[in-house]
Amino acid sequence: MSSEQIEGRNAVIEAFRSGKCVDKLFILDGCQDGAIRTIAREARKKDTIINYVSKERLDGMSETHAHQGVIAQVAAYEYATVEDILANAKEKGEDPFIILLDEIEDPHNLGAIIRTANLAGAHGVIIPKRRAVGLTATVAKTSAGALNYTPVAKVTNLGKTMEELKEAGMWFVCADMGGETMYRLNLTGPIGLVIGNEGNGVSRLIREKCDFVASIPMKGDIDSLNASVAAGVLAYEIVRQRLSK
Repeated sequence: MSSEQIEGRNAVIEAFRSGKCVDKLFILDGCQDGAIRTIAREARKKDTIINYVSKERLDGMSETHAHQGVIAQVAAYEYATVEDILANAKEKGEDPFIILLDEIEDPHNLGAIIRTANLAGAHGVIIPKRRAVGLTATVAKTSAGALNYTPVAKVTNLGKTMEELKEAGMWFVCADMGGETMYRLNLTGPIGLVIGNEGNGVSRLIREKCDFVASIPMKGDIDSLNASVAAGVLAYEIVRQRLSK
């Protein structure tokens, strides 16, 4: 069984009680016995997302074939807080540089972005709790060790987090085809770079909270970049502008 998936009632209850960070919980729909109720109660205490699914779905996910109606997906790494990320910037005596991800679902993309964040000197990455991949073993492997150095915070509401960071003096730029060419924007100072979902880009609500919308000039025959590549291109434009200040 992979280190990120725990199956069976006792094992899942123990995971919660021992303080493991459970990203997502899958429970057999309609199952209401005492052990399942206990697990659901523990999950709500920790604000874990609960998905009620069919037996077919659980059977398909199961690696042990003995899931007993419950599977927990556990983060391979501990999450940081937004405060940890800001403290990281302060410790280095630098303006905060944070990468925020709006519903990135591919673990390879998330891992690659965390790796880029580390190399570009970003102080941390923020991901939303829902409709997004968490810190799975695949993400950890793809990050090539960067997860040991770059804090990743998981927040319930990305928009609200952005508003709080704005009050702390940060401003935000998101990547979108319809924006101003990135070379014409001033990307210095305390900045949050927002990268959108692989298929749909940055959601309207998040885009409206951004101060600038940046586009990457493209000369080829296809119309978009992979999310992790777009993050790399824009992150290094921010690095370039910081270095030339």
